[in-house]
Formats: sequence, structure tokens, C-alpha cells
Amino acid sequence: MTATVRLTVGQAVVRFLRAQWTERDGERRRLFAGCLGIFGHGNVAGLGQALLQEEGLPYVLARNEQAMVHTAVAYARQKDRLQTWVCTASVGPGSTNMLTGAALATVNRIPVLLLPSGTFATRVAGPVLQELEVPQAPDITVNDAFRPLSRFFDRVNRPEQLPAALLGAMRVLTDPVETGAATIALPQDVQAEAHDWPVELFAERVWRIRRPAPEAADIADAAALIRAAEKPIVVAGGGVHYAQAEDALAAFAGATGIPVTETQAGKGSLPHGHPQAMGAVGSTGTTAANALARDADLVIGVGTRYSDFTTASRSAFQHPDVRFVNVNVASFDAVKESGLAVVADAREALTALTEALEGHTVEKPYRERQAALWQDWDSTVEDAYHPPAGRTADGVLTQGEVLGTVNELSDPRDVVVCAAGSMPGDLHKLWRVRDRKAYHVEYGFSCMGYEIPGGIGARLADPDRDVFVLVGDGSYLMNPTELVTAVQERVKIIVVIVQNHGFHSIGSLSESLGSQRFGTAYRYRDTETGRLDGGKLPIDLAANARSLGATVIEARSAEELEEAVKSAKAAPQDGGPVVIHVETDPTIHAPDSESWWDVPVSEVSELDTTRAAYDAYVTHKKAQRPLLTPTDRKDAR
Repeated sequence: MTATVRLTVGQAVVRFLRAQWTERDGERRRLFAGCLGIFGHGNVAGLGQALLQEEGLPYVLARNEQAMVHTAVAYARQKDRLQTWVCTASVGPGSTNMLTGAALATVNRIPVLLLPSGTFATRVAGPVLQELEVPQAPDITVNDAFRPLSRFFDRVNRPEQLPAALLGAMRVLTDPVETGAATIALPQDVQAEAHDWPVELFAERVWRIRRPAPEAADIADAAALIRAAEKPIVVAGGGVHYAQAEDALAAFAGATGIPVTETQAGKGSLPHGHPQAMGAVGSTGTTAANALARDADLVIGVGTRYSDFTTASRSAFQHPDVRFVNVNVASFDAVKESGLAVVADAREALTALTEALEGHTVEKPYRERQAALWQDWDSTVEDAYHPPAGRTADGVLTQGEVLGTVNELSDPRDVVVCAAGSMPGDLHKLWRVRDRKAYHVEYGFSCMGYEIPGGIGARLADPDRDVFVLVGDGSYLMNPTELVTAVQERVKIIVVIVQNHGFHSIGSLSESLGSQRFGTAYRYRDTETGRLDGGKLPIDLAANARSLGATVIEARSAEELEEAVKSAKAAPQDGGPVVIHVETDPTIHAPDSESWWDVPVSEVSELDTTRAAYDAYVTHKKAQRPLLTPTDRKDAR
């Protein structure tokens, strides 16, 4: 007879989750570091009671449901997707507040387990508070909104359904191809219902994170294309980091002399100073990387999904006969741009390619061009970090100066976190990465409000690193409340608030599209014009951060900013968040990438600025290519 234990569904969930482990390369880790949550009706007596009773799954009280998912995502990303957190929320608005977090996790392919609470499965007391009534489909709840945003979704209406739901979620969370948000909706009555569970359900389970090896024929074909190319480049994506393939990439680039460019998720694949490191590519790229991309006759994509920013909306690669070799663990991405698909783990594929290319290297003039292009760009970065005096009115700092000060005064292993606004683009092209896990910019979803909770997740994942959260005033105002969580948990993050009185990024984009920065500044409504172009709003973000319990330092000059960063670095590791407030000039931009991003412009307009922007748009569109470049495998050899 099978041994059983009587537990509620909530208790069974917690006991199961604490017994899950991952293993890769012989190293085991707990899959779930803990549970982030906010209790309300729906989960307070179910999962809440279970977390109180069952030990082994630490609980952290969040202040915003969306934000706690961001914290879990940031943690998982910093842990190379080998560990994550559980997130639980109450019925209705509490759970649906997690929808943006679910979308962010799935877009970025980061594992996180979401446990939204639901209304009564029995419908005995319906309609209950916060229940969505759908007359033609009574089984639909607000939690069905998670379906298109999750890589796995199930609703447990009976205790007997729980084991299959849990195992299904674990499969997705530990699959490097399928991973993303896994959602198990738990009705509030089911959470508290008791059931006799087989004890085997709670035995330790180890989920091995696989490293698929490449097919020998694919490596041979890819090596033949590389040997035939005169100006190949690598586009390194986030898959390099998740496969822990940085050393393999460095060996490949060093042996072949092929330059390496980086996506946002792949930045730091090679450290600053590596001879083949050309930095960011695409719309927010370096002039060095983009010049090489324009002339490349072969693009070797490693762990990239070729987003529009990476390809400059398919205008970055202009060689008439450009070909693609795509190394990716996901076949969905490996076949993009009609490339030769090498479906494999990035580390395994790069190691195999290096062996297959033994003795091969690019020509000396190509190496020399890489060095010259990079030297020019590095000088440009120096100018952005240290602009001449008097560049801005009243001595206000530029955003480039702020980034430069933080970059130069931070330790090589310190982490920079950002997500939205103009700073991700500036960081992508300007930031000098010196450690594989030191750059953490969420730019798959570019979610305003990710920064502070993301910083908490990064710090929880790597408590021996200082974490610098760079956030503009617009994004800060979207979600400052997790500062309270950092205070409560004594999590030291250094938050640099860049105050530029509005949406810097969208303001600049609006101007470039002929829309004159309309509706992007924090201004009073002018009584004469009727528009939001009056005086600046008297917003005191430093006072706001101080009121939430953070230590605040205000910097008004380059010297004060330098002292502020040093003071923040010296602050106690268990002293909670430190906020540095600094004002910048939003009209001074980072150096140009000599690239493009496809944002449609109004085709007809009465405004001269819009008509001029449309003419420029039409010109740029002419450089856009479908990149349908089939590779004949027979010719490859």
C-alpha cells in the first residue's frame, strides 16, 4: 500500500517546491531560493498558512506584485537561469498585477513560477469579491489572461490535478528552450482543501539542465563557411551567458581573430579590452561594431534571437552576399535570417567550432581594421565620460558623465541594472564591462519599473557584489515602492536617479520623428497654450526616496557625484538601499551609433518637422533588407 501524508494543497505545493533541485556540469542547486508574495483573500489562508507552517522556502514580503516578478526574474538571470523564486498573489487585482511580470519573463526567456490565486472552484459563494463574471463561459477567470503570457499554464480545480501541474511547470522552468513564466492558478478554496498525497511526491528531484551537443555535419558546414569568409563577425547574445560560454567564445575569437559584437543580453560576453571585443551592435551599438557589421560577409550568431535593435531593423548587414551561421539551443532562433542552423548549447558548439577551425585565422589587415575602429570608438567613449567644461548650461551633468563616473568608480564585479528609457541604449554602447555577470539590462521587454526590484534580485543572487541601479525619473516614478522591501530586508542596492524632468528617451525619439517632444516632459499645463509646456513640476525625488527609508545623497556637480559614489560604495553591506540623486541635461545625447531603428513616421502631416522626418524615414527604409539568404550546405564545403 502506498504511504500517504495528509496536507492541504497549499502545504503540498510548498513541500514539493522545496524539494526541487537543478544540476548542470555536476553542480546541484536548489531550484527555488524562496517565495515572494503579497497576501490577501485567496492566498492568505492557503499558501500563506503553508509558508508559515512548512520550513525550507523563505518568504519575502513585496510591495507590488509586478515588481516581485521582476525581482524573481533578475535573480534567475543573474543565476544563469539555474535558480529562481516563486511568486504568489491574492485573488483578482493582486494576481493580474503579475501579468506584466509574466510577459517580461517569457519575452526574455527567464524562468519564474507564478501562483495566482483564483475564485472558488466550487462556485459555492459566487460571485465573490473581485470575480470576473463571463456569462457565456462561467469557467473563465481573470487568471486566464496569463495563458498567452506563460510558457506553461494550468489551473488546479481538484487536488488530484496538482502533481501533474507541478511536474509540468518544473519541466518548463528547467528547459533552456521552453523556459519562461510558468503559471499554476490556484482557486482559493482548493488551496485550503486537504488531500492524502503519496509521499513520493515530496521526494527530492534533480532536474538536469541539458547541454545539447551539435551535430558533426552542422559543425563541418559551419566551419567551411567560416573558412571561406573574408570578413566574418560574431553576434553574441544572451545564450552565451546562460550557457556559461564566455571562455569558449574568448578562445574561439582569439584563435580565429573574428571580431565579436554584442546584443543587450549578450553584453559582457567578452570583457572590455579583449582584442576582438567590438562592443554593442545595432541601433544602440558602437561605430566599430556597426562598421564591421555593414561589411560582414558572414554573421555568426551565438545565442541571439536577432531582435530589431540587434539588426538595426534589418539594415545593419549590407554585404550583398551576407550569410548567417546561427548557433542556438532553440531551433526557432537558429533558423532566423535563413541561416545555417547549429542547434546546440553555445559552449559545446563554440568548442567544437574552435577545434574544427584549428589553424584558421582571418587576414592581418582585417585584424588591424578591428583595432583601428575600436581605438576610435574608445576615444569617443572617453569624450562622453569626460566632456569639456561648459558643455551644458549651469554646469548640469550629462548622462554620459554620470555613467562614466559610476563605471570608473565601481569595482569590476559590481553589477549595473537598468531597463528602460535612454540609459539602456547609452549603457549598451558606452559601458565598459569587466566581468561576465556585471551587466544586467532588461531590454527584451524594456519594462519601466523593473530597475529597483531587478536590482534587489541581482543583489540577492550575488550578495558579495555591489549593485548599481541606474534609473531615470520617469521609470523611477513607475515603481519606487520596492525601496521599502530593500529597507525591510536590508538589501544594499545603490540607486542612481537621473532627474531630467520627463521621458528623455521618448522625448528624443519624438523629436527625431518630427513630433517635437510632445507630451514627454514633466511640466505644468500652460494656461495660454493649453498644453503641457509650462514650468517644471516641483518633484523632489530625493525626498520621496528618503521618505521610503532609503539613505539619500544629492549630487549637483561632477565632484559631488564622485564623492556620492564613493560614499555609497563604503556604506554597510547590510544597511539597505542608498539613493544618489543627480540632475542631468536631457538635450545632450550619447555618441551616435551610425545606425537606425524602424519607427514609422506619419506619412502625411501639416507640420514641417514631421514632413522632414518622413523624408528621412523613407531614405532609411531603402537600406532595409529581408535577409532571406539560404545557405547551400553542399556549397558550404
